[in-house]
Amino acid sequence: MNRIAANFLTRSFASCETIALLLRREDAPRPQQRVVTVEQVLASRYMAWLNFENDNGANIYVSANPLRAGSRNRTKECIASVRHIYIDIDDDGDARLATLRASDLVPTPTAIISTSPGKYQSLWRVAGFDFEHQEQTLKLIAQAFGADPACTDRNRVLRVPGFLNRKYSPAHPVAVEYPTDAIYGPAEFRLENIEVSSVLPRRGNARKSPPAKHSHSEDDWAWVCARLIHGMDATKLTHELTSRRADKSDPIYYAQRTVDVASARLWLGQGIPIDDVITMLEVRRRFEIPVALCSARAREIAAAAQRMIARRKTA
Repeated sequence: MNRIAANFLTRSFASCETIALLLRREDAPRPQQRVVTVEQVLASRYMAWLNFENDNGANIYVSANPLRAGSRNRTKECIASVRHIYIDIDDDGDARLATLRASDLVPTPTAIISTSPGKYQSLWRVAGFDFEHQEQTLKLIAQAFGADPACTDRNRVLRVPGFLNRKYSPAHPVAVEYPTDAIYGPAEFRLENIEVSSVLPRRGNARKSPPAKHSHSEDDWAWVCARLIHGMDATKLTHELTSRRADKSDPIYYAQRTVDVASARLWLGQGIPIDDVITMLEVRRRFEIPVALCSARAREIAAAAQRMIARRKTA
């Protein structure tokens, strides 16, 4: 069984719920669609069929929201309820994802799917949204973080982690990260009065007016950087930031990432090779982060810090 795909579906839907699977080939005029229950998809024979189709060129997608029982299509009228808020980040993906993760406008994503190099789908598990509020929120997030504005319909499909993205040669494994298990309500998306220019990362030599007031995350970043420069212990600093930002949906995750990105940027700026930076991050969190994730996480953070330095040099 494809355990990564099965875990994603199990986390996203109840076994009795109806979902739509889409199988799309680059050389086929029309995709295949199957409307099934989650329980059916999780059966060994069905998952084996999906693996076979993916091995033979089909890209595998799933509806972002469950369908009404008895549905035969994936129209808007067939959607049963709002399960996820989601966006596609295709352009300048790493920088925009870093901006999103540091922002106070949205909570910590429930899942981040790496669909291809530098491209992501960010998901939030939600409750209490009606369809109108969902689509309004999708459009606001897309606008705020430079995501694809066309991907804001309630019947949107998502790539299923664990399969291969067959648009590329060689094919790219679709991976997923689960920063939190939280389920969010509408009040936790504070997007009504945003100014997009103060949210999006700067690109090239474009100039923007500074926002009138720093966000909490910007203040945290400056505070962490200053203490690291003065030699404060990273473990103590992480604990203090966790206490300061108890309002975050996952304060520990937020504090660990902020401290580690700031540390990596400081080390790289001091001329320490990136491979050594990765090792230092792994050693720091080896008792806090699962072994299977620690190395990949350290590499991603070091790369993010490297991009921050490069952008600063070209700004």
